[in-house]
Amino acid sequence: MVVVVPKDKSVESLEGLHLYHGAISNCSMRVRMTLIEKGLDWTSHHLDLKKKENISDAYFAINPNGLVPTLIDDGVVHIESNDIIDYLDEKYPEPSLRAVDNEAMLEWLRLAGSIHVPAVKPYVYATIIAKKVKKTAEEEKKYSELQQNEELKRFHSKHAGSSQFGSDDVAKAEAILKDCFDKLEVALEGNDWVMGDTFTLADISWIPLHFVLIGCGYPFENYPNITRWAEAFREKQCFQEGIIKWCPDFSKV
Repeated sequence: MVVVVPKDKSVESLEGLHLYHGAISNCSMRVRMTLIEKGLDWTSHHLDLKKKENISDAYFAINPNGLVPTLIDDGVVHIESNDIIDYLDEKYPEPSLRAVDNEAMLEWLRLAGSIHVPAVKPYVYATIIAKKVKKTAEEEKKYSELQQNEELKRFHSKHAGSSQFGSDDVAKAEAILKDCFDKLEVALEGNDWVMGDTFTLADISWIPLHFVLIGCGYPFENYPNITRWAEAFREKQCFQEGIIKWCPDFSKV
């Protein structure tokens, strides 16, 4: 569980669940889906990432990385989406989104989190997003002043100014994604969900990646189990209200 002490002390007085999130953020999708699946009431604080509304003194005073989502639960600030959904399922246990083999389920969450900056973000930015969120010189300066996370600074330097992600960046991302989706394809063989017959946090953690990546043109044609699994989400309220309501078609963001 990643809890931070915000510079903006006013948020520590917030009561109930408050979510700072972005419509097109796959990490935000996870948390919205979990809140909806569990039937929890929450207050939405939407940030338009294409307008760089997260690059502000006000938001960095809440989340020191300037990333979405941020969950505030009765004044306590939680960051990192996979940690947030695990926290929500522990604190609000009904209905449960756990697996019988809970450690194996948590490994899927950790894997999804571990590939975000090395693979998911480079692929998404290189194919669609970089041109949509291009910063002005003034915005670049502001981001550099606010951002203290060196990994994120290095990532965003790849598309700063006239720079852009190259074929090597995409190739590295594709190699990581292939390893992961090969593993997911095997896990879904003969199973409805990642952990077997039970819908869990593992499914919630991975379906936003499929949704966003397929919107970027990632080739899932050779993954029949993943395709079947993804199609089953169309019937779920948490998918419709947590993803489609906010982002009907990622290829057109």
